[in-house]
Amino acid sequence: MDQAQQLRNIIKANNIAKPEARVITVTSGKGGVGKSNTAINLAIQFRKMDKKVVILDADFGLANIEIMFGTVPKHNFCDMIYQGKSMKEIITWGPMDVGFVSGGSGIAGLSNLGKEYLTYIIGNLRELDSIADVIIIDTGAGISDSVLEFLVASGEILLVTTPEPTSITDSYSLLKALRRHPDFEEQAVRIKMVANKVSGQEEGRILYDKLNSVVTRYLSLSMEYLGAVPNDTHLSRAVMQQMPVSLQNPGAPSALAYEEIAARLMNVELNRNVARRGMAALFAHMIGNKKNRGQGEN
Repeated sequence: MDQAQQLRNIIKANNIAKPEARVITVTSGKGGVGKSNTAINLAIQFRKMDKKVVILDADFGLANIEIMFGTVPKHNFCDMIYQGKSMKEIITWGPMDVGFVSGGSGIAGLSNLGKEYLTYIIGNLRELDSIADVIIIDTGAGISDSVLEFLVASGEILLVTTPEPTSITDSYSLLKALRRHPDFEEQAVRIKMVANKVSGQEEGRILYDKLNSVVTRYLSLSMEYLGAVPNDTHLSRAVMQQMPVSLQNPGAPSALAYEEIAARLMNVELNRNVARRGMAALFAHMIGNKKNRGQGEN
């Protein structure tokens, strides 16, 4: 029995009729495009829809989510792995009871853990699936092994892009790296794009059409368009004051844009085929892929 199958068995053993959360992985080809801000504001909008939301800050070393929430967490993901903390103990609660978990650098070493540790971790992640309806993973920016590991394991990717030429080219490069990843399964993932920091809806649509045309032609991938977020003064002010614009000024154009995007993400008809993989299965997928590649290299 290979290690990937062992992980699947661990998942089944811990899956006692518990619900699986919907996992949305938010990413970008470069920093400074508003990725973490998008994750936070969508979380707030989901809470307004009465969804229970937890953000996993997987942007190792930068702590963007806690900075934007103005909150310092007592524990992070590593404390669950190595200090025996429960999932509930490592969740910090922010505005509107949006939970967030600081990833810490320990996630990268999960594939080296033994079966007992993995069983313990998967059991805790199942608890997170029961706590949240939606889990948002805020990845690091750009192309790195850790970012690609999350994207390959995710069933739903939200790509944040701006009209800056470097943002467009870096977004394409990220999708190219994802497409070439040995564990990427095109049929198992849906890639959705948000046009951020645009002058209006027209510029957002032009940005999507431009990127989607080259992605379709050269990578044979399809992207869905979620909408555009205008770069208004209310948004900039909210970021400076460490407050989501969706809370500080719900009537601002940017906040209304996040509201529309969140509504599309929750639209039953538009998202009929989105797989609810859950966090436990996502991490098992990540770890299994890494273990199998490691075996193949030996």
